[in-house]
Amino acid sequence: MWLKLFFLLLYFLILFVLARFFEAIVWYETGIFATQLVDPVALSFKKLKTILECRGLGYSGLPEKKDVRELVEKSGDLMEGELYSALKEEEASESVSSTNFSGEMHFYELVEDTKDGIWLVQVIANDRSPLVGKIHWEKMVKKVSRFGIRTGTFNCSSDPRYCRRRGWVRSTLIMSVPQTSTSKGKVMLKEYSGRKIEVEHIFKWITAHAASRIKTIYNVEHLKEEWNKSDQYWVKIYLFANLDQPPAFFSALSIKFTGRVEFIFVNVENWNNKSYMTDIGIYNMPSYILRTPEGIYRYGNHTGEFISLQAMDSFLRSLQPEVNDLFVLSLVLVNLMAWMDLFITQGATIKRFVVLISTLGTYNSLLIISWLPVLGFLQLPYLDSFYEYSLRLLRYSNTTTLASWVRADWMFYSSHPALFLSTYLGHGLLIDYFEKKRRRSNNDEVNANNLEWLSSLWDWYTSYLFHPIASFQNFPVDSDWDEDPDLFLERLAFPDLWLHPLIPTDYIKNLPMWRFKCLGAQSEEEMSESSQDTENDSDSDNTDTFSSSKDVFEDKQNVHSSPGRTSRCDTEACSCANKCCQTSPCERKRRSYGSHNTKEDMEPDWLTWPAGTLHCTECVVCLENFENGCLLMGLPCGHVFHQNCIVMWLAGGRHCCPVCRWPSYKKKQPYAQQQPLSNDAPS
Repeated sequence: MWLKLFFLLLYFLILFVLARFFEAIVWYETGIFATQLVDPVALSFKKLKTILECRGLGYSGLPEKKDVRELVEKSGDLMEGELYSALKEEEASESVSSTNFSGEMHFYELVEDTKDGIWLVQVIANDRSPLVGKIHWEKMVKKVSRFGIRTGTFNCSSDPRYCRRRGWVRSTLIMSVPQTSTSKGKVMLKEYSGRKIEVEHIFKWITAHAASRIKTIYNVEHLKEEWNKSDQYWVKIYLFANLDQPPAFFSALSIKFTGRVEFIFVNVENWNNKSYMTDIGIYNMPSYILRTPEGIYRYGNHTGEFISLQAMDSFLRSLQPEVNDLFVLSLVLVNLMAWMDLFITQGATIKRFVVLISTLGTYNSLLIISWLPVLGFLQLPYLDSFYEYSLRLLRYSNTTTLASWVRADWMFYSSHPALFLSTYLGHGLLIDYFEKKRRRSNNDEVNANNLEWLSSLWDWYTSYLFHPIASFQNFPVDSDWDEDPDLFLERLAFPDLWLHPLIPTDYIKNLPMWRFKCLGAQSEEEMSESSQDTENDSDSDNTDTFSSSKDVFEDKQNVHSSPGRTSRCDTEACSCANKCCQTSPCERKRRSYGSHNTKEDMEPDWLTWPAGTLHCTECVVCLENFENGCLLMGLPCGHVFHQNCIVMWLAGGRHCCPVCRWPSYKKKQPYAQQQPLSNDAPS
């Protein structure tokens, strides 16, 4: 998880650097920045109208370019970034669609139950033509969608009873607006009563109703009273402008942030004395002033702070977010982090997607579960002070220059989703490349075969389904088989009726290992050297054995079908003990080098063997005698084998003793210690 979080933060850093790189390219080619002001005189009449449409100001009665330019200047300063966004939005608004309501419940769910938005619905009465024609309606939808106003069509033929109850006997236009200034308040429906069925007149009707919800100040005394008043609103935004009514985007935002931010319009059109505005720090017209308990912030002085709906919406969301905003942000971040698994996971393609689906489900489930107690804590009255301090910290951090850059980058990448997805894909491919290179350098084997991986996944699933995995780090002393030997006998009688569980091989490193030594076979110096080499050889042998676990014995049937190896050995009748009557490797070495030492000195050094192991001189896996200095390993049942032989046996999935079939991961009561065996048989 921390690795994916690191890669996600690295990706955000790359996006930030890439945005600065794009700004440098634009500056190098054109010599302008996005925050550079644009002179409206140099713009064409079409571009000026586009700016007014994006800001939500009517220009139908202004045929001259001079009047349109003055209206643009009165509504706020124009930047290069806003001009670019307006022209791009003009192209993108061609694909705006409208909702067709199917009945009363559909209408109630979307329109009457929506508390923080505006709906414009065209009602078509039975056997009547619509009030607004198809061409004008498409223009209307395109115009109002810029400001977050949703549109729809309700045909009374689909639900005539509801239309009669509402009194919709003729075709009309309905607008839904929140009735109160509190969040999630009631919604009122207003019907269009104008005679002119034109787009501009309908739009003026919409903006007039939306602007009526904004507190408007017309004189200095009212401004003084409002400026010094303290109420439930912690954040207030003032618009000082020489306009008849605020722009449509300002009115739309006042509805969207109902209960969180108070919007105030100060009309200074007929003011003679403006000295009080100078006293409170207002020097330019128009001005967008954000008033918070921490101080005054002038909107429009930093990067990305344009006079548009999208820019001011992202700015206010960062200062006064809802819980839903934070949840959506955490949801996006968690899913972006989870998708990193597609590139971090190595191996088969199907394996990547299976791991990805599993990670997405796990992360989203944990996110939802973790949000439930957070929502519960936020309802407690004792956390009001904590909530206020958290919002204050957000306001401090999000009014910095760095925060303005982040908001500008967010708007840029959200308007160019193809660039965002392509950079994310490129970042993921780089992660995949370096991860492959790292694993190859570490000699980590990756299974790239889809069918082979699916087969191993199915084996794991069936094994986990029928045989739950226990802990293998500590060997349990008590078990059902110790108390009831019938279970063990049934297991021996029907070995193939049981599914073989997929057991981790971590317990193998806890099994006892030692060197096979003969008495007097080495000098003291050689013994000290060999004991020093034993630790190094043991580590290297373990590493080599585990890395070659895929080269396990392929002939399972030779071991499982041998009836001579299914009987349990005891202290007096062990199959290994019979081998000890033969000539030991120490005796053979003594004969080859002559009778340098006595016969007793060449016996195996049983004192170096761990307690509880059975004394024998042959490995029943490879059927070879133990050589002096070879590495041995013992199982919990007491039987001893070559370390290489038994590790390959266990790593191949046969987690039991080759002799007695006792589970190799399960502790057993130790046998009574055998007396050292002698090569001389009793006479």
